[in-house]
Amino acid sequence: MRARRKSAPRGRGRPPAYDFIAGALVLIVCFHLAPCLWGISLSFFRYDGIGEAQWAGLDNYRRLATDATAAAALWITLKYALLAVPASLVLGLLIALVLDERWFRGKTLARTLFFTPHAVSLVAVAFVWEWILNPKFGIINTTLEQLGVTGPPWLSDPQWALPCVVMVQVWHGLGFSVIVFLAGLQGVPEVYYEASRLDGASRAQQVRSVTLPLLMPTVMFLSIMGFIGAFQVFQSVFMMTGGGPADATRVIVYYLWQVAFERIEFGYASTIAVLIFGAVLLLTLLQWRFYRERVEALT
Repeated sequence: MRARRKSAPRGRGRPPAYDFIAGALVLIVCFHLAPCLWGISLSFFRYDGIGEAQWAGLDNYRRLATDATAAAALWITLKYALLAVPASLVLGLLIALVLDERWFRGKTLARTLFFTPHAVSLVAVAFVWEWILNPKFGIINTTLEQLGVTGPPWLSDPQWALPCVVMVQVWHGLGFSVIVFLAGLQGVPEVYYEASRLDGASRAQQVRSVTLPLLMPTVMFLSIMGFIGAFQVFQSVFMMTGGGPADATRVIVYYLWQVAFERIEFGYASTIAVLIFGAVLLLTLLQWRFYRERVEALT
C-alpha cells in the first residue's frame, strides 16, 4: 500500500485571510485605483470621447491656471463647505446630546426619523425641496403670504440660492452626523461625568469640559468626511439650480460636468478632477494637522 502523504503544517500554508484580502484588493484596483490613474493620465491629452486622444502635455494645466470660471467655481465650493460642514457638526451634536439624555423617551424612533432622509435618494430629496421652495406655489412662500410676508424667490435669487442648497444638503445628511455622534457619546465613560458632578459642574460645563474633548476623534472624522463630501456636491445643484442664478451655485464638480458633457472636453475635465483631488487632499491634511494634537492628547 502506498504511504499516505503527510499534510503540510498549517503554519506553512497560505493564511485564509489572504483570499479575502485579495478579493477586496481586486475590486479596489479595478474600480478605484485604475480609473483614478486613467483620469490623471487623460489630463495630459485632448480627448472628445470619439476621436483618438492627442497628446497635450501641460497645456490643460496652463489653461486651468488662467481659467477664471474654474477659480470662481472652486471659491463657491469652498464657501459651500464652510457653511455646510460647521452647520452639520453643530446641529448633529446638539441633537445627539438631546437624544442621549436619560429623560428622553423614544430614542429608537427619533434616531430612525433623523436617519430616514439620509437613506432617501438625494435626487428625490432635491426634487421635493425644489417644489417646496417654489416662489409661487411652494409651501414656504404660501405660508409666509398668509402671514402677510412676501417670501423671496429662493432659488432664483443669487443671495439665497447657495444657502438653500446648503440647507437641503445639511438636512439630507444630518441623520448620519447624529448617529455617529451618538456612537461617540456612548463611548464616553460615565466616571468622568460623575467626577464633574461631584465638583459641582453644570450640564453645560460638562459638555464643554468633558464631552467635547472626548468627542474630538468623532468631530475629526465627521469634519474630514464633510469637507470631502462638500467638494463632491453635484446632484442637488443639478436638480435645483443648474448652477445658477448668475453662476451663484456653480460648484466645481458642476463645472467639471459642464466641461465634460456639454463641451465634450474630457481631457480638460480630467484636469479639473485633478484640481479637486489636490484641494481635497490639502484640506484633509490641514484638518489632520489641526485635530492631531487634540486627539493625541486623549491617549
